[in-house]
Amino acid sequence: MTDLIEVSKEVSPDSKMSKDTNPKSPDTSLSENEILRQRKEKLQRLREEEGFDPYVTEKWDRRDPLKQVRADYDRLQTEEVERGVKIRTAGRLMTLRRQGKATFADLADEEERIQLYFQLNEVGEESYNFLKKWVDTGDWIGVVGHPCRTKRGELTLLVTEFKLLCKALRPLPEKWHGLTDTEVRYRQRYTDLIANPEVRDVFRKRARVIASFRRTLEEHGTLEVETPTLSVLAGGAAAKPFKSFHNALGLDMYLRIAPELYLKRLVVGMMGRVYEIGKNFRNEGIDTMHNPEFTMLEVYWAYANYEDMMDLAEELIRKAAEAVGTLKIQWQGIETDLSQPFRRVKMLDMVQEYTGVDFRSVVSDEEARKIAVEKNLGAELKGNESRFSVLNRMFEAFCEDKITAPTFIVGHPTEISPLSKRDPEAPDYTHRFELFMYGKELANAFSELNDPLDQRSRFEEQLRKKIAGDDEAYDFDEDFINAIETGLPPTGGMGIGIDRLVMFLTNSRSIRDVILFPTMKPKD
Repeated sequence: MTDLIEVSKEVSPDSKMSKDTNPKSPDTSLSENEILRQRKEKLQRLREEEGFDPYVTEKWDRRDPLKQVRADYDRLQTEEVERGVKIRTAGRLMTLRRQGKATFADLADEEERIQLYFQLNEVGEESYNFLKKWVDTGDWIGVVGHPCRTKRGELTLLVTEFKLLCKALRPLPEKWHGLTDTEVRYRQRYTDLIANPEVRDVFRKRARVIASFRRTLEEHGTLEVETPTLSVLAGGAAAKPFKSFHNALGLDMYLRIAPELYLKRLVVGMMGRVYEIGKNFRNEGIDTMHNPEFTMLEVYWAYANYEDMMDLAEELIRKAAEAVGTLKIQWQGIETDLSQPFRRVKMLDMVQEYTGVDFRSVVSDEEARKIAVEKNLGAELKGNESRFSVLNRMFEAFCEDKITAPTFIVGHPTEISPLSKRDPEAPDYTHRFELFMYGKELANAFSELNDPLDQRSRFEEQLRKKIAGDDEAYDFDEDFINAIETGLPPTGGMGIGIDRLVMFLTNSRSIRDVILFPTMKPKD
């Protein structure tokens, strides 16, 4: 271990030398394009002079992931070397610090990072010269070596052999002190993932959220299914669809805005409890909470109602939070304790709480519109809104952004809930909820409307709105009417926005931070 200790004094892991390469290297102050040109030339010379092609190796037996190496050998004491152990691992070279007969490097794989120590006497002169001449930061290598701990206390692999597995022609984004430009991060997610390990962690947590959903739903006897993404009607939600054309059939077709109507057909078909996790597409604007392509969970339980869906929503969200960390979460500086029961409050009561207006006593549409004008919402009105539409606008304008802790808003007007069962005690309102958290909608659920005559009437009203120019009104789906005429049992259904939930559970500011490849306008 003497050589390692002596050299580590000269080239320590804490050295102020460039973490990208030798400070004498021409890479230090060059543009990315110039580095690309030089590395292409180096690749050509490597093939010609050494007869070595870094893209030929088919596989490398990576027996020891770095996370396991660190877990197994973190016990090593200062200056201790496990000569009897040979670690066989692989990853990307994140830094190189060359000094004479010794080189320190940082090797990273998917989850961990560890220091490498190349010493001429350990790897041999031929291999060491190859390292010095041909290997750069960003390259993928396979290594074999002994675990040890340097005098400075750094867990390290003392390399005995290595192989260049893939040559990187472009430099790492770390060359410019990390990748922080959000535009570049979203357009080139691969470089974002390389430069920012915390981003990789977000997407691991996203995967754990989805896995948690699946476990919980399967524990409740819920079957995962797949329904069409492309169809001749875009139904199941109030949104503007993406339109396409099928050449062979000669038909306009649409990317789905929601799988709801197909999933309810399956309940009609005696499938019992079903769910789907998949992509929806809505032709809407892009902001921190909206991406045209997003991921939803939709679940439908026969013999259940919207109150069962509230219970299920709490369970799903709590278990997802536990899967990625803790029930006490922080989003943008605001803490929420998910272990507490979620509040349940009527939309009417919430509007009264924040505006002082009791819409129970508002008996005409004209009166409601007058109230909206008094509350400075007149510019948003067309002049033909019903009192129920105004109630919803008042909620959106004055209540939504006040809701921090998870809150179920219940009792939506029937007029804006065309797929929801009416409240028999107040038929102008429905057995529906929206779950809000941090001022944003997270879930939407109903006691599903299963009266085919009522459903036909509501579809007809939606069709009138569409003809009048409402791009987000529901299509009239005759086959869905046929389905519930066949008999839809009492059913509870719910959709949860997975992207938004992951945002809250990972303290991510924008929906683009939790979608690997968000929709971007092409560069000019």
